[in-house]
Amino acid sequence: MDITKVLVADAVDASCVDLLKKFSIQVDCKYKLPKEQLIAEIPNYNALIVRSDTKVTADVIAAGKNLKVIGRAGAGVDNIDVKAATAKNILVLNTPGGNAISACELTCSLITTLARNVVPGAASLKAGRWDRKLYSGHELYGKTLAILGLGRIGKEVALRMQAWGMRTIGYDPIVSAEDAKKFNVESLTLEQIWPQADYITVHTPLIPATRNLICSAVFNKCKKGVRIINVARGGIINEADLLAALNSGQCGGAALDVFEQEPPVDKITWELIKHDKVVATPHLGASTTEAQIRVAVEIAEQIVALTKKSKEYSVGGVVNRDVYDKLKL
Repeated sequence: MDITKVLVADAVDASCVDLLKKFSIQVDCKYKLPKEQLIAEIPNYNALIVRSDTKVTADVIAAGKNLKVIGRAGAGVDNIDVKAATAKNILVLNTPGGNAISACELTCSLITTLARNVVPGAASLKAGRWDRKLYSGHELYGKTLAILGLGRIGKEVALRMQAWGMRTIGYDPIVSAEDAKKFNVESLTLEQIWPQADYITVHTPLIPATRNLICSAVFNKCKKGVRIINVARGGIINEADLLAALNSGQCGGAALDVFEQEPPVDKITWELIKHDKVVATPHLGASTTEAQIRVAVEIAEQIVALTKKSKEYSVGGVVNRDVYDKLKL
């Protein structure tokens, strides 16, 4: 694939630009362009690299007369119109494994934080109170952790929380029961999972099948006091239903790193964020130095691999496989 000019529209680690330039690919970094300006610029480039800020909509793609590749330095492509790209035979890439460890570690941190009331306890002490009895928690040892999505992140979470003595159960329509058993996760149906889980953590993409996956009907099937963690995508948990479950006590606590709107503007979202049973962080799952370097390098490596200028790299993050096969890359 002939790729000579790349537009980097969101801030990525410099290692991405350095690697592309090493293989004589021209790179222009123009961050946070207004949509109209992006549409005006995109015809000049063969490839576009984004993170989360830039929305690659159908009209942006339509303007990309010379566009061959759209790459996201991160996992998932929620901000890219894959259908529109596919219709124009534009390859869409992401870096699905680049932030797995960082997202996993944040998930594990949030589970332990919920168990021991770390956030409200710390806030109370900073406010000059000594509320030891009020913020008594519980052990994770012997508790059941349900992991929805047993890919890279889900697997890593399972391995780490097993070290805390948690029983791990999970669901993934792609990962077989035999493969899940290899990392000590008992594969169950969702209906089997709901009444058994003390904690539920989600690690799935946001697709029609997972939107509002956890809702009032699910909370009613769970143990009273079940705790929920979401470091995946906003929208997988119905925020209004979660708020109601927290207020009724059916949900004992939630740790949320992602929201239906980012930055949040909805009243219900802000009620959740401010709720005394909620630990909320501003989408920090991939926000580590290591993850940002990793995804930057991985997206650059894939673009270089497409040019055939190096046999050292491969294309492992293809989203629209039909286009890849059609182009016989």
